[in-house]
Amino acid sequence: MIEIKNIEKSFGDSKVLKGISTIFEAGKTNLIIGQSGSGKTVLLKSLLGIHSPDSGTISFDGRIYSELNADEKRELRTEIGMVFQGSALFDSMTVEENVGFPLRMFTNESKAEIKERVDFVLERVNLVNAHHKLPSEISGGMQKRVAIARAIVNNPKYLFCDEPNSGLDPNTAILIDNLIQEITEEYNITTVINTHDMNSVMEIGDKILFLKNGVKAWEGTKEEIFRTDNEAVVDFVYSSELFKKVREAYLKG
Repeated sequence: MIEIKNIEKSFGDSKVLKGISTIFEAGKTNLIIGQSGSGKTVLLKSLLGIHSPDSGTISFDGRIYSELNADEKRELRTEIGMVFQGSALFDSMTVEENVGFPLRMFTNESKAEIKERVDFVLERVNLVNAHHKLPSEISGGMQKRVAIARAIVNNPKYLFCDEPNSGLDPNTAILIDNLIQEITEEYNITTVINTHDMNSVMEIGDKILFLKNGVKAWEGTKEEIFRTDNEAVVDFVYSSELFKKVREAYLKG
């Protein structure tokens, strides 16, 4: 579980996060949504320790990040997996080498142990015959699955995903959404996803945090977002005719 209390963050005279508080629970897919400039990327980077909040606290299962010493912060980072927007795979490394990279960097496991773990997570993301391929030799959807495998190879307690469906076709995006949700539930991970994909919101939004101008404007589940009369949420989520029709059909029962 990740608990955020009254987080504020400014850059110069610009206040980007304005007293945000929420809880992201383990075993659930927690989505952060909002327009460009809403503060969702700054919030995600604050959770990752890239930005230090000006005030407020972020705690990981009771551990307040700002109160941890250097060794404790390093230990916490080993419990975090990250899926980057562009997958961020190493072009010169094979799929197998990419996935094993965190184990080689942060553990003392033997080559045999690393190979066993890499084989396991690649099978888990349905990539059993791609070990020796380079990223340039596989599709965008496969690259994303490699990125997910690399993010979970260390058995993380916390998984962060930045626009995981960026650049993917709709069918592949749904597969990636389902994979992230399955892994989250299977390993009881606290997963936080920064997204603008409304299909993801409707499909896997166990918890949705909607930011507007640096403020928590709404939070709830994918079921509750259909019923909300929050004007900002309705304007943002149901801006397309398709989602308007979906909402109308849902409300009619």
